[in-house]
Amino acid sequence: MLYQGTPVKILLFSTLYPSVVRPIHGIFVETRLRELLKTGEVQAKVVAPVPWFPSKSPRFGAYARFAATPRQELRNGVEVHHPRYLLPPKVGMHIAPYAMALGALPTIRRLQRQGFDFDLIDAHYFYPDGVAASLLARWLHKPFVVTARGSDLNLITQYAFPRKLILRAAAQAGASIGVSQALMDRLAELGADRSKLNTLRNGVDLERFVPEDRTEARQRLGLPVQGQYLLSVGNLVELKGHHIAIESLTQLPGVTLLIAGAGPEEGALKALAQRLGVAERVRWAGVVPQADLKWWYSAADALVLCSSREGWANVLLEAMACGTPVVATNICGTPEVVSSPAAGTLMASRDAQALAAAWQHLHSQMPSRQQTRAFAHTFSWDATTQGQLQLFRRVADAWQ
Repeated sequence: MLYQGTPVKILLFSTLYPSVVRPIHGIFVETRLRELLKTGEVQAKVVAPVPWFPSKSPRFGAYARFAATPRQELRNGVEVHHPRYLLPPKVGMHIAPYAMALGALPTIRRLQRQGFDFDLIDAHYFYPDGVAASLLARWLHKPFVVTARGSDLNLITQYAFPRKLILRAAAQAGASIGVSQALMDRLAELGADRSKLNTLRNGVDLERFVPEDRTEARQRLGLPVQGQYLLSVGNLVELKGHHIAIESLTQLPGVTLLIAGAGPEEGALKALAQRLGVAERVRWAGVVPQADLKWWYSAADALVLCSSREGWANVLLEAMACGTPVVATNICGTPEVVSSPAAGTLMASRDAQALAAAWQHLHSQMPSRQQTRAFAHTFSWDATTQGQLQLFRRVADAWQ
């Protein structure tokens, strides 16, 4: 049993963790850990596996970044290890949990030999990470918990073999955590034991994301001060729905769209803007560091999020913390975030016409920036952090 006042030693295990090469990859996992460490009641090390790749040549894109990831680094005072695992093409989806667990095992055993005998494994993303964690927990005779974050339950469970392994991992885990109630409802529908399901929503960093003067923000970013601006943030991939935001401009004269992100769809999105005749009203920000996002949120009249899937979209709370309301698709955990007129509004459907209508509705009864910021305050990290501490102690004590 862990005595009162004794720190809980956790091994955070997930491929969703930032590195010096991919500094905003899985930033929400790092943020949750940093908030937990602030309590002084936890000690942690991170094992964040990356697929093995032989070349760092930039022509290989994301694969080259895998190769360039250091084996070990220190991020914000936390020791992070990046063991490699083999991920063959075509069959990778089915063998990934086993390859990941085998690849990480020597690193974890070394940490134990060096004196870090952790109390439990804190895994993030159910497949393959959570399933790999279940294997490691069995081999190392340790308890573990898994946090579901979105497409791991909303998409991957559509495939029979991964679904089987996810449910097996959920049954073995000391507890499962969902960043939204919708995710835990989904896991229960699949057959998981409801008594082991917990909802601990992501909070927002109210010190990093603060309202800045809108005129100053626009001047800082080189934008005309006058006019209406919508902001779309996220990887340039189909599921984020940037194409819907671009298409909506044909129905929103005078509105400029700011897009922050990078990804494989960039060329297609730029071509779409040209084809629709709205290219001059689209500004491309590229990848924006977390520390600079507040200026983009503050410059915009509203954030738009047209995703087809989201477990718990952190950008929604980040925008609100900067006093900027949101327009978002009515999916998964998003209604749990956009639950007040002060937060913004939900789209009736996932298309350009619905986005235009939702923005016009929001613009006609725009909440004050103070109201939106105040709503974001209800999503501080305090409740989630305390919930984690209680859950981790309970799981660790039950294992003794």
